[in-house]
Amino acid sequence: MALTSKISLYDSRWPSLFLNAKEQIAKAFGTELVAIHHVGSTAVPELAAKPEIDLLVEVAQHRNESLRDTVMRGLGYARGSDLSAGHHFYRRDVDGVRTHKAHVCITGHGQIERMLRFRDLLRSNPVLRQRYQDLKLELEANNTGGIGEYLARKAPFIDEIMGSVSTSARYNVEPRPIG
Repeated sequence: MALTSKISLYDSRWPSLFLNAKEQIAKAFGTELVAIHHVGSTAVPELAAKPEIDLLVEVAQHRNESLRDTVMRGLGYARGSDLSAGHHFYRRDVDGVRTHKAHVCITGHGQIERMLRFRDLLRSNPVLRQRYQDLKLELEANNTGGIGEYLARKAPFIDEIMGSVSTSARYNVEPRPIG
């Protein structure tokens, strides 16, 4: 079973694709919009990724969701299942290939800090970035269960990294080595 798209080398066009998507979808959120961030692997220079632009949309609250869903549908996004309370998900596919994902979280939701911190760690740590890339390529090569399997098998690595960083930040010490 295939992933939603194939992992490819970093593409310097991804930041521009994010900015275009950000501009397009901002109007769907009106006055509830706080910020739109580029997250996920396409937000990390030099990191191979599925060429799917991840947007993290921070909102003050979820208001008028039916109108928002209509505007997002008009932009080619389908609403997926809520990933948790206060964390909505939209996806955009073109010709059966995923191109964009939008995570919509209420200010203060734990996923906002988690996504931004993980992105920033990958941007600032070339060893960690390479280990993550190697894992992703291995998971893609050995995948038989599709995107669910891929995400589930990446999760322990991400959890370990984020746990290490959380502990280090809490006690103001250097992060322990991973692995």
